[in-house]
Amino acid sequence: MEGSPARSARIYVAGHRGLVGSAVWRLLETQGFTGLIGRSRDELDLTDRSAVFQFFDLVRPEIVVLAAAKVGGILANDAHPVEFLSENLQIQTNVFDAAVAQRVPRLLFLGSSCIYPKFAEQPIREEALLTGELEPTNDTYAIAKVAGILNVRAVRKQYGLPWISAMPTNLYGPGDNFSPTDSHVLPAFIRRYEQARLRGAEYVVNWGSGTPRREFLHVDDAASACLHLLQHYDGAQHVNVGTGVDHTLREIARMVAAAVGFDGETRWDTSKPDGTPRKLLDVSRLRGAGWEPSVDLQDGIAETVAWYRNHGNALRP
Repeated sequence: MEGSPARSARIYVAGHRGLVGSAVWRLLETQGFTGLIGRSRDELDLTDRSAVFQFFDLVRPEIVVLAAAKVGGILANDAHPVEFLSENLQIQTNVFDAAVAQRVPRLLFLGSSCIYPKFAEQPIREEALLTGELEPTNDTYAIAKVAGILNVRAVRKQYGLPWISAMPTNLYGPGDNFSPTDSHVLPAFIRRYEQARLRGAEYVVNWGSGTPRREFLHVDDAASACLHLLQHYDGAQHVNVGTGVDHTLREIARMVAAAVGFDGETRWDTSKPDGTPRKLLDVSRLRGAGWEPSVDLQDGIAETVAWYRNHGNALRP
């Protein structure tokens, strides 16, 4: 499938105030799209099936970007597995079914790289899906995302609609969640090291050993990849979205400490879980479609630190 959607197309970005959705919205606005549709959680509860169907009947979108989800880090996923499974399944099923009812011509479902087995061969190819056991600290969230991929495939098979799925690696950037209990690892590092700097602390304690390797993608690059896929990709296979480069958490912690100006010691609490030992995506399919990332990791971390300092006051204790 080639060619950009019409600039006047009615595009519903579900989750347009979240990390990924807001980046997609910003990019579409910058690219001159004028038919953007967004609803906050207060305006539209995506777990309310009747409300979702009424909304789709009213706005009749031509394109849907499903970026809405209940998300969180290891602690949140491990503590609330029921909510992470149930709420995400409800959101996805309601949006998919309403979109099918309207025969929405184009839909992009955004998942997560946590869909893959904990010990998948690295780098992880799309074909590794459902070939092994999941990481137990976030398996319910992962199962919800796997269900989304299969739902998209089912719609393609049964209705012939050119819907697609994209699975981003670990995302970060302006607008991230810096909560002390619900954030992912990179924003958690930023908050922790910045607070340590402000307090004049001698050291910072991070979970685990620091040896797991992680790949990080700036959210603006993720948005760029989404638009590129909408313009150029039509396949039943989900597509990995990432940089194809990973770092140890110790290396990431050092980058964050340098970005915030913290010069104290970093300690690692090995009594806490590491999670998956390595999670690096094979992004050859995306690169084959003609897309490459553009934001350098150190530059992206510095930008995110600056955003947190300007916007994160309400999050500080």
